[in-house]
Amino acid sequence: MLQKALVLVLVAASIAGCIGCGTTASHYVYTTIPAANQVIAYREDPNSGVLTQIAGSPYTVGDGARSAVLHPSGKFLYVANPGQLEDDISLFTIAANGALTEVTPRTSVGTNASQPELLAMDPAGAYLYTMNTQSNNISVFSIDSASGALTQLPNSPFAVGLPLLNMQLTPSGNFLYVTTAGASDGFIVGFSVSAGVLTSIGPPSSSGGINPNGLAIDPSGTYLYAANTSSNTISIFGIGLAGAPPGMLFQVAGSPLATTYTAPVSLILDPKGAFLYVANQGSSNVAVYSISSSTGLPAVLTTSASTGAFFTEGSPSFLAADPSGKYLFVGNQGSSAGIESFGVSSGNLTSLFTYSVGSTPSSIAVLQ
Repeated sequence: MLQKALVLVLVAASIAGCIGCGTTASHYVYTTIPAANQVIAYREDPNSGVLTQIAGSPYTVGDGARSAVLHPSGKFLYVANPGQLEDDISLFTIAANGALTEVTPRTSVGTNASQPELLAMDPAGAYLYTMNTQSNNISVFSIDSASGALTQLPNSPFAVGLPLLNMQLTPSGNFLYVTTAGASDGFIVGFSVSAGVLTSIGPPSSSGGINPNGLAIDPSGTYLYAANTSSNTISIFGIGLAGAPPGMLFQVAGSPLATTYTAPVSLILDPKGAFLYVANQGSSNVAVYSISSSTGLPAVLTTSASTGAFFTEGSPSFLAADPSGKYLFVGNQGSSAGIESFGVSSGNLTSLFTYSVGSTPSSIAVLQ
């Protein structure tokens, strides 16, 4: 089964650390390992991208730990536990050295067999959204800014009614988009967001392909990108174009974009929205596209590798970026399961290091 987790990377408060020359701000990287029910924590050297495992790591978490997301304050880490004996969310406090301490008891999603697979958080850190793949709905929790404690909203969960694949908030936090599977086509369901409450924007939009596992929104909130894994295409939508209702999706001219690679499963944009990175699970590579600022259309980056893609050490299942834009992290599955780091320069990638984690990682969150 294709890994569908899509990591959510949030900029958080810098934590002082001595590195010598260059920047002196330590970064921390957290990755979930579902098979081991663990979170592994690393210190990232922001001048080299080298990851060093933190003493006391890995940390035990709930059954099937799938998705991790950071609070923008840098004080809390949340992990979704979709295992049948769990259906809950773990809260960890983060120490100055990046170490984690779990706060118990864990927060139940509510209904049995919900399977919370993916987490997303609004930019203010006021609400946490949980995608429940078994019950096909979204649970929403308010977040206590002092303790990090979660309280489920009265009308939560909010029904979607289709098999869920992915979700993402716009940078403003005003809209939430959910990709879903269909018999012959995928769909994208849009919600407007007010104080955490979800209201359907309108009928689902066709994703333009089958199994839209990958989902990304540019930093301006103008374009949405969907990777249709079973169609080997990338669809591009304008969000609330001039004269259209806010949040409505319209597929742009030239979309979907056919790729020369197989099984695109994860997407991520660089912090400026100038480059799109696509993890192609079937081709074991990461393709790089430059983005037109006027149309949102991606084009193969001609200065990248001759094929327009960079091969990975394994079968890539998800992507995560350092908020500085200097490094890209790839989660690989298969015989080379682990984390691979790339340096980033003008969109181009340079393979740096690989880290074995003993099993397939499912998400990465980076604290800057």
